[in-house]
Amino acid sequence: MTAPDIFSQASAAAAYIGTQTPLVPRVGIILGSGLGAFGTQVVDATTIPYSAIPNFPQSTVEGHSGNLILGTIAGVPVAVMQGRVHAYEGYAMNQVTFPTRVLALLGCNTLIVTNAAGGIDPAYRPGTLVAISDHINLTGTNAALGPNEPRFARTPTSGLRFFDMSTAYSADLRAAAHKAAESLGFSLPEGVYLAVLGPSFETPAEIRAFATLGATLVGMSTVHEVIVARHMGLEVLGLSLVTNSAAGVSAEIINHEEVMEIGRQVESRFTALITAILPNL
Repeated sequence: MTAPDIFSQASAAAAYIGTQTPLVPRVGIILGSGLGAFGTQVVDATTIPYSAIPNFPQSTVEGHSGNLILGTIAGVPVAVMQGRVHAYEGYAMNQVTFPTRVLALLGCNTLIVTNAAGGIDPAYRPGTLVAISDHINLTGTNAALGPNEPRFARTPTSGLRFFDMSTAYSADLRAAAHKAAESLGFSLPEGVYLAVLGPSFETPAEIRAFATLGATLVGMSTVHEVIVARHMGLEVLGLSLVTNSAAGVSAEIINHEEVMEIGRQVESRFTALITAILPNL
């Protein structure tokens, strides 16, 4: 018997979620390390553990609790992922991006993808929120590998074998984010996110090389979710929380506990920013 294809698997997952709530989300939100508490902001929430969803990969990293929460925030229907999976956990790339595929099939036309990142730019102090303007994929692979699946297309110009990434991160959504941050009384710098495979943190020599390439942020997620989102025609807003200075930028030793602590410290500002952005998308 032929194994189910990725579209059939994602469709089965979306169908199961549809049996748990009638809500059709308009915006999908993927929460990075230390940012999972944002899920408590969802009104009239239906919480579904990833373990209950057919074919859905399970988070194994601390700070990624592994729940899909559907409801509304500021009156906007949303699907919030408390945690993601990463290739460094041993997952294949189609598993890493599987939840993004499901969000699109549920009805999302916009994706807000967040992460904890190391600050390559010395101006980014821990706790800084940064809007991602572009990315550099140095993971050594691509989420669109394998047979093309045009059935995932959400717009007439999406679902292509070769698709444009020149506007991977929507300028209009970044403008909405800047307006929201201004209304809350803080600035939102923009930066270029460079993705590595992980799980080891980077060396100082690597960070110097990344800075030469134009990167201002570094992390181990996000880019493949964005690639898949753009393949399907979703508009993307990327937000990084700088949880530490990258190796060599400061003399401090980098550790995951620090990442989690900074997330807790910035929780209220992050929550306020997303809540202010949503009605303007």
